[in-house]
Amino acid sequence: MADDRAANDDPRLTAARYRVEKAAQENGEEPPAEPERHSGTPTGTERAMYVETAIQQAIRRGDFDDLPGAGKPLEGLGGSHDPDWWIKRKIRTEQLSGLGPPALRLRIEHAEFEDRVDALHREEDVREYTADFSRRVVEARRQLQGGPPVVTPTRDPDAEVAAWRERRAARAAASAPPEAPAKPRRRWWRR
Repeated sequence: MADDRAANDDPRLTAARYRVEKAAQENGEEPPAEPERHSGTPTGTERAMYVETAIQQAIRRGDFDDLPGAGKPLEGLGGSHDPDWWIKRKIRTEQLSGLGPPALRLRIEHAEFEDRVDALHREEDVREYTADFSRRVVEARRQLQGGPPVVTPTRDPDAEVAAWRERRAARAAASAPPEAPAKPRRRWWRR
C-alpha cells in the first residue's frame, strides 16, 4: 500500500503511464509491465526504460513519420565553432535589424555594404555614408561594453566612390541594348 502511494506521488510519471496504457489499448497492444520497485520512487534506469518503451510504441504507431525536416542535414553542423552562432541565426531567421551587440551589427552592415552603397544615387551620399560607417566602427572599437570584438574594417570614402562609379558604369553597360551589326543594304534591282 505504501509503495503504491509513493509511486503515485509523481504526477508526471502517472500521466506518462496513463498515456502509454491508453495508446497500448487503442492499438490492441499489451501495456508495458510495471517494474518491481524497491522503494516508492522509481530509479533513473526505471524511468529511462519507461520512456524508451513509450518512444518505441510511438515509432510503431508512426507518430514520428513525415516530420518537417526529415531526411535533411542539420543546419549549422561542421565548419568552425562560433560562440555567437545562436544570436546570428536568430537575427537571420527573424530578419531582425538594429539588434545585437555593435560588433555583430557592423559585421552585417559590412557584408551588405556594396548593396547599400549601390542604392545611393549621388557621389556625395556615398561619401557621407562611408564616413558615417567608418566613424561607427571606430566608436565601437573604443567602447568596452563586452561582447564579441569589433573586427570590422573601416572604409576609405575615395576608394568606395571609385568602386561605386565602376559598378554603376558596369550596370549601365549591361543594361544598354546591344548594337545590332549593320546589315549591308540590298539594292532594289538585285535579289
